[in-house]
Amino acid sequence: MFAMAQEEQVRIGSLALAGELSIPPRAATLVAFVHGSGSSLASPRNRCIALALQRHGIATLLFNLVSDAETGARHELLDPALLCWRVVQVLGWVADHPRTRELRVGLFGSNRGAAVALMAAAERPGQVLALVSRGGHVELAQDCLPRVDAPTLLIVGSGDQQVLECNRIAFRRLRCIRRLEVLPEANHFFEEPGALESVAELATTWFDVHLQNPRTP
Repeated sequence: MFAMAQEEQVRIGSLALAGELSIPPRAATLVAFVHGSGSSLASPRNRCIALALQRHGIATLLFNLVSDAETGARHELLDPALLCWRVVQVLGWVADHPRTRELRVGLFGSNRGAAVALMAAAERPGQVLALVSRGGHVELAQDCLPRVDAPTLLIVGSGDQQVLECNRIAFRRLRCIRRLEVLPEANHFFEEPGALESVAELATTWFDVHLQNPRTP
């Protein structure tokens, strides 16, 4: 299903964050991507997964966590609490935007961004309805994990031992519907042949079940 990408200025207060919004025809859901430190909306891995979601009829929002004016001070903007606040504000922007306010929302987080996504999900339980983490440093969100209500999928490569152990601990702390998926032989960047495609397939299925067809009260 074809989705035309549209550049957006995601405004939160005085900040303008560069964004890219893609909405397939008849989309009822949207996944916002929270990237790791040092990355941006141009991340080829996130774009690969976003394209797979769009083909499945799910809208996507890629956005930068740092404004163009802040690029020189990037090292000061790695505090997960600050980034969580920004993601929560972006979720508010999604709720107000005329093209997205009727869409059911999920989050896809990678690396440190996965922890930020989990923290934001704990802050916006009524809005974030599903979440996927790819190679996430979820230990950074450990205090928030019991408050996450959104069904959560943790995807880790078996070759990423330190992150895998952190995800196993996080899995036990989560109280929501959750699943830990370990991809054989994959490393932290999922560079092996077929690894990223497997992540995209797992994420698409998870959002299809928990976002396209949400739980009924």
